[in-house]
Amino acid sequence: MAKHVAVIGAGIIGASVAWHLSRAGCAVTLIDAGDGGGVATPCSFAWINASWGNPEYYSHFRRRSMQGWKRLQAEVPGISVDWCGSLTWDLSPAELAEYADEHGRWGYDLRWVDPAAMAAIEPNLRTPPDRALHVSEEGMVEPVAAARAMIEGAQANGARVLTETSVARMVLRNGRAVGLETDAGAVIESDEIVAAAGENTAKLLSGTGIELRMSAPPGLIMHSTISQKRLLNGLLISPDLHVRQTKEGRLIAGSDFAGGDPQGRPEEMARDLLDRVRAMVEGAEQLDLDFFTVGRRPTPADGFPAIGRVAEGIYVTVLHSGVTLAPIVGELAARAIALGERDPDLAPYDPLREALA
Repeated sequence: MAKHVAVIGAGIIGASVAWHLSRAGCAVTLIDAGDGGGVATPCSFAWINASWGNPEYYSHFRRRSMQGWKRLQAEVPGISVDWCGSLTWDLSPAELAEYADEHGRWGYDLRWVDPAAMAAIEPNLRTPPDRALHVSEEGMVEPVAAARAMIEGAQANGARVLTETSVARMVLRNGRAVGLETDAGAVIESDEIVAAAGENTAKLLSGTGIELRMSAPPGLIMHSTISQKRLLNGLLISPDLHVRQTKEGRLIAGSDFAGGDPQGRPEEMARDLLDRVRAMVEGAEQLDLDFFTVGRRPTPADGFPAIGRVAEGIYVTVLHSGVTLAPIVGELAARAIALGERDPDLAPYDPLREALA
């Protein structure tokens, strides 16, 4: 009989886990409090990269997941990643040189470019810096569309999807999770639970007596009105302003890739971001503010992912950089749950490590 796995949360991580599990032959029930697509996922800048977060083993883990996106493009209808590359100059000259040397030694595909080369890459960049790094292997994806494509793929593999359904608690018997109870009182039995519920994961675990130290800092992303013209070819990663153009034509921006803390003045911050985008990108002066999002980034206490079992029948996937890491998290969680194999690359991300207890 196929193992039954209940996945809590249908953001991009939960969607990836559900798709990989269903492909591995598990019976999957995916539960989401909303309509699918998650809470943090729609608020993501959605930059696929290995630029962020030393040490070296974490950079390699992220690059492995970048390759996973190429696999998903081939395997999941509806997933489209734009491997557009980025222009990066968001550090001081000395720090940027150190970053280039370090990541270059690690095999990252980057090169120095001068203003003339930048003009060829991004002709609408008004005032290019003296030099920047062009990181050709980075990309971007529309995160909600990608999550929903994986949810549809999981359903095609036989998964059951329950939307507008909140989980009240995990049900334990003799120290082992045997299912979960919804806010409506329905009990869903399972052989394993995957908690991919973002910032709500710690609360769900606390009901079982398990502590997971994490935070969920806010991040604001500005979304412009739609441009009918292609204003940007890739990502601009500059000091205090990260910008990209979505597939539908919006320019979206944050004060960093995760968005900045709005500090109680979100619309003011969004309009300030728009003004800075207009000053940076030729043609953006025609655009207005359409909307902004304020998402909360689920982040384990030491900043690194928490991926693995915390108790019999409970597997946790809590991390920031969910868009970059979704493919590898789904793949390795499915391998652990369906086949009993824990990939050695997951060793640094044990959710029971001392920093998170």
